[in-house]
Amino acid sequence: MSLKPTQITLNGGKNLVDAVKTKIERSLSLIGVIIVTVAASIGSGLFVLPSFAAAIMGPGIWLAFLLAGIVFLPGTLSKAELSSAMPYNGGAYVYVERSFGPLIGTVSGLGLWASFLLKSAFALIGFSAYMYTVTEYLNVSANATVLIMIALVLITVLNIFGIKKVKAFQTPILALTTAIILIICFFQLLDANFDFSRPWNSAMDTSRNEPILVAEAAALVFVAYAGIYKAGAIGGEVKEPEKNLPMGMLISLLLITLLYVIVTFIMMGSIEGEWWLNSDGYAREDPIFAFVDAVASTKVGLALAIMAVLTMISGALSGLLAASRFLFGMAKDSLLPDAFSDTNKKFETPHWAIIITAVTMAISILTLPVKDVAKLASGFQIMVIVALNVSVILLRAERDEEDFYKPTFMSPFYPWAQVIGTIAGGYLIFIMGEKALYGALAAIAIGLSTYFIYGKQNYEHPHSEESN
Repeated sequence: MSLKPTQITLNGGKNLVDAVKTKIERSLSLIGVIIVTVAASIGSGLFVLPSFAAAIMGPGIWLAFLLAGIVFLPGTLSKAELSSAMPYNGGAYVYVERSFGPLIGTVSGLGLWASFLLKSAFALIGFSAYMYTVTEYLNVSANATVLIMIALVLITVLNIFGIKKVKAFQTPILALTTAIILIICFFQLLDANFDFSRPWNSAMDTSRNEPILVAEAAALVFVAYAGIYKAGAIGGEVKEPEKNLPMGMLISLLLITLLYVIVTFIMMGSIEGEWWLNSDGYAREDPIFAFVDAVASTKVGLALAIMAVLTMISGALSGLLAASRFLFGMAKDSLLPDAFSDTNKKFETPHWAIIITAVTMAISILTLPVKDVAKLASGFQIMVIVALNVSVILLRAERDEEDFYKPTFMSPFYPWAQVIGTIAGGYLIFIMGEKALYGALAAIAIGLSTYFIYGKQNYEHPHSEESN
């Protein structure tokens, strides 16, 4: 298979990927890109994952979040460069398809779709623990599964209504939740009982935390940064994408990393003991409530639990938005049935791609344990990051031969950032264990089957031609 980028043209010579971006209005500003990416990240990343990471390596989890952010940086630089050259819906799918051709493009596109919908499913599964806390305090009975399905229907409808409705829903929730958490953390720093040494010494104690444990925790929380890549997936809906996409992703990575590191450090320095575990020894799924309940009051904890529910619904909202755009972009290239590229006449959104993604999320929620969902989502994300780093190297090498690759943002530290990111990503996949590997292999098998059953014969469409 040739590794040279491919280009598809319609009748009249119009580039097929260029046609994608004309179907949906570009309405998202730089601030909008940051809001969507941060909202998509901090839901489950902040409200669920800290306890699972602490169950692996104890109070030093701030280091795991920091390492995950550092490993995420090369991939973000690569995606920032790629998005500035190809600001289209479908994001990383488009980049990989242009670099490796339709076969690998199909595998990566479906892998990305699975990753993003699993991240969103993880957020919806996670909010049930916070909802349970609220309903138990109010002495109200509620079925968690029913509530999750209602939330899924809500975010599906909002996605069909369009990205402006998504941003309007997310902005006040993100601002209020982040403000409350940071205010509580600020007062904890001033508390005489705050112990700086506990999270620091735990992270640096190699007798307790061997490097393999820190790496395992970092691999688990890697999915907490996945929201940053949602900006690329909706590149066709961003104003001035050549500038706003790279800036939005890099600013979001900085903000999210700082938020995770600061909040988890303060959480672990505020409370003694293994408070992140339930009485049965398993990680609790509502660590932020447990933290606030211990350092502030139960009523403040309950208020934040309600905000956590809304924040995770907001994160799932962004995830569904981004995941559906992979199906949309692939259908535009005739690698999936045309129905996935249909847009609603009134709202100009790919309604069938959104609905199918939502249905698959529902199946995942009903059948997969919460930690497995997190591992699978992280595994898929790491695989894609490796592919993006390699894509930048390939496209840079052939830039003089390919007119379409003209990035306005060039990744610094090229090619060392991409090489290091590729090696680090491969190592993280290795240490994640069998479940992440099986999930990756399943995604590859499904992608290959889809291409050979449907994509191959339709990609070479009589109304299109391929040129290298």
